[in-house]
Amino acid sequence: MIQERGRLSAPLACQIAIRILSALEHAHRNGIVHRDIKPQNILVHDDGHIKVADFGIARIADSATLTRGDNVMGSVHYFSPEQARGEGATAASDIYSTGVVLYEMLTGRVPYDGDNPVAVAMQHLHAAPAPIQSLAPDVPPSVVRVCMRAMEKNPAMRYQTARDMAADLRLALEERGEVQVPQDSELDVRQPKPQIAGERTGNTGSRQRVRGKRDQRKHLRILADILIALAVLAGLFFGGKAIIDRSIFTVKVPDVMGMDIDEAVRVLKQAGLTETHKAMPNDDVTRNLVYVQNPGADTTIRKGDAVILVISSGPVPFEMPNVTGMTADEATNLLAGKKMNITRDRAASTEVQKGRIISQIPAAGDQVTRDDPVTLTVSGGSTTIPALAEKTLEEAEEMLTKQNLTVQPGLKYQAAENPAQHGLIAASLPEAGSLAAEDTSVQLTLYRDPDLAVTASLRVTIPKSDQQSKVRITVQAENSNTVIETRTHTLEPEDSRVIEESIEIPDSRTYTYTVYNGDSQIEQKVLNAE
Repeated sequence: MIQERGRLSAPLACQIAIRILSALEHAHRNGIVHRDIKPQNILVHDDGHIKVADFGIARIADSATLTRGDNVMGSVHYFSPEQARGEGATAASDIYSTGVVLYEMLTGRVPYDGDNPVAVAMQHLHAAPAPIQSLAPDVPPSVVRVCMRAMEKNPAMRYQTARDMAADLRLALEERGEVQVPQDSELDVRQPKPQIAGERTGNTGSRQRVRGKRDQRKHLRILADILIALAVLAGLFFGGKAIIDRSIFTVKVPDVMGMDIDEAVRVLKQAGLTETHKAMPNDDVTRNLVYVQNPGADTTIRKGDAVILVISSGPVPFEMPNVTGMTADEATNLLAGKKMNITRDRAASTEVQKGRIISQIPAAGDQVTRDDPVTLTVSGGSTTIPALAEKTLEEAEEMLTKQNLTVQPGLKYQAAENPAQHGLIAASLPEAGSLAAEDTSVQLTLYRDPDLAVTASLRVTIPKSDQQSKVRITVQAENSNTVIETRTHTLEPEDSRVIEESIEIPDSRTYTYTVYNGDSQIEQKVLNAE
C-alpha cells in the first residue's frame, strides 16, 4: 500500500496502526513477542480488514532468541535498539517496530537507511530520525508525539502496552474530529461459522429430524477423530522436525567481543557462521577490536546466518583547536584534556610574547585523533649571543648571564696553538651574533694545552638500597651558579656503591662537586687538583 500510494493520511495510518496494536495486545497477553513487525507482514484485505502475519521469528517471552538467515533479530530497518545490541526482544520491541511502521506510513519513508545493515543498526542505536512534520507538515502534533514516544531508544520511555499506544492514537484522532475508530473488541478476527454440507431446514417429520441429528452427530464424531489424529501426527512431525533442525542446523553464537577482527572471523567461521562488519571510531577500544556483536553470545541461530560486528577504527576524530597565541600552560591543559601527546619546543621570537605559542603542528582545523602527536613551538623571547672568543670562562659566564643565557654543562676542548690560549674561549654554539631564545644553553669550547691541563679526582660512596638509585654529580666554581659539568649514574641494588670520576679543571678558580641521590643532596666537597 505504501509503495502504491506513498505516504498515507494521518487518519488512515492511525487506523491501521490501531489494528496492528490490537493484534499485538492479544499476542503479548499470551506471552508472545512477534519480533518482526514491518509493512510486509501487515496484510490489508479488499474489505479493509487488517491482519498481522508471519510469526516466523516470534518467540515466547523470556525464551531463547532465534534468528533467520535473511533477518537477524527482525528486519534491520524496523528492529529496536535493544535488538541492534543483540539483547532479547520484548513487547516494547514490538511497540518500537510499530512506531517505525507508523512513521513510514505518515512520511512515505523509513526513519533510518544506510548502505548496509550495520549502518542502519547503528542509527537505531545513536541517531534521531528526521522530524515527521518536516516530511509531512499535515500530520497533527498529537499523532507525531505518539509515534515518537513509541520510537524512544530507551524501552522504559516507550508505551508499556500496545493498548496504551492504541488509546493515545484514538485520542489523537478524536482531537481532530475524525470518525471514531472501532474498539479492540471490534477488531478481533471472526471466523465464519462452519456449514455442514447437505444441512437442511424446514418442517419434516419427527423421525426424520431425529435420524438426521443422529447421523450428523456421528459424522461430526468421525470428523473430530480424524482431525485429532491429524493434529497429533502433525505435532509429532513438526515437533520432531523442529528438534532435528535445532540440533543439526542451529548453533550458539560464540562470544567474539574484544577479539581482533581476523580472530573473530575465524571463530565465527569455525562455528559455521558468516559475518558482516563495520569500522566505527571509539576512544575506549583499540583499533580493529570488536566492541559490538549482534546477535549476542550464546544466542541460538541457524548455521550460515550472519553475525553483525562493529570494530573500532581507532579514536574518534575531531578538529584540531587553534592554540597559537595561548600561553604554553593554557595550550597544554586544553590538549591534555583531549588526551593528546604533546611536545614543546622553544624558539626565539621578536613578535610573540615569551611563553606564548608561536606555531603548532598539526595546524588548526586539521582532523586529528588523540593518537596524533602534537608539537607546540613556544616563544622564548629573544636575545643575542655575545662575542665570547678569547674571553676567559669566568668572563663568558658573566656576559651570558647579562643576555639571559646560560652555559651548557659539559665543556668541550680543542688544542691550543700556543700556551697563552689555554683556558680561553675558542668558540660558542650558537655562534656570536645569532638570535636565540632567552635561557638558551650555549655550548662553549675552550683552548687546552696538554702541559697546563689540570684534573681532579673524586670518589663517592652511595648508601645501599634495595631499589635502583639515580645518582647525579654536578661541578661548579665557588660563588658561581654556572654548572660546567654533570655526570649521571644508575645503580642497581647489586651494583658497587662506589663511584669514581676524573674532572678537568678549566681555570684557576676553586671548584666544588655536589652529589645527589635522586632529588636528595648527600654530599658536597671541594675538588682537589691532582
